[in-house]
Amino acid sequence: MQTTENTARAVPSPCIGKCELDPHRSCTGCLRSIDEIARWSSMSERERQHVMHHRLPLREQLRVSLEGSLADHQRLMRALHPLDAPPQGDGWNRSELIDLLPPGPLVEAAVLAGIVPRATGAQVILTRRTEALRQHGGQVGFPGGRTEADDADAVAAALRESNEEIALAAGQVQALGYLDPFVTITGYRVTPVVAVIDPAFKPIPSPDEVADVFEVPLDFLMSPDNLRHVEITHRGRVRHVLEYSWPGQRIWGATAAILYNLRRRLEQVQ
Repeated sequence: MQTTENTARAVPSPCIGKCELDPHRSCTGCLRSIDEIARWSSMSERERQHVMHHRLPLREQLRVSLEGSLADHQRLMRALHPLDAPPQGDGWNRSELIDLLPPGPLVEAAVLAGIVPRATGAQVILTRRTEALRQHGGQVGFPGGRTEADDADAVAAALRESNEEIALAAGQVQALGYLDPFVTITGYRVTPVVAVIDPAFKPIPSPDEVADVFEVPLDFLMSPDNLRHVEITHRGRVRHVLEYSWPGQRIWGATAAILYNLRRRLEQVQ
């Protein structure tokens, strides 16, 4: 027994002695989740090495890239719904669409709002869909789509869709939390999953779905000065939609609204 205990104590640990948990039950010092901390001694050496050399460096890159911004790392984590407590409700904007939605229950969907930590600051990864698609052809959006029966949750759906659309491997992305659900006029209840993406990731767009993959600075998207309200007419009714102007791209509609929701949640936390 003594030998076993000594062996457990000898396991290398990334702990730096600052042991406080954030609202998502992750250590603010070493950045490990409470689950990773609890299982550390019982993990295989391979899993410990993966955490130390892949997961934690990516989390640290994110923290550094967000310093000094509205989405400062700790503020971002406080603004998100935790992964173990997915947001409920039909969507923060449903009341605006009550007379436009198709009959029947909403269809569950998920998108990946991926943040890429760069030396110049955090970037948000977006796609432009091919013109040939029946729905939302040519529009800018996040990778994602309908939740399938075998998806465990919104995170699983967002990761699967991201892999199908831009070849994002699960090992290159770490989910951080959720934004509020958003309802589309096509009858989808979309759950946005905010995640950090390995800056080494090289997207490979699916030619049937994605025409372009590009990045926009998070600071640009979080600035109120860069977001406009635009009037459009839909089914004989004037509606106000949100829109960002970015060189060569039009970021509007649901995508702009999801980014607006992120900004509002960041503004509401200290």
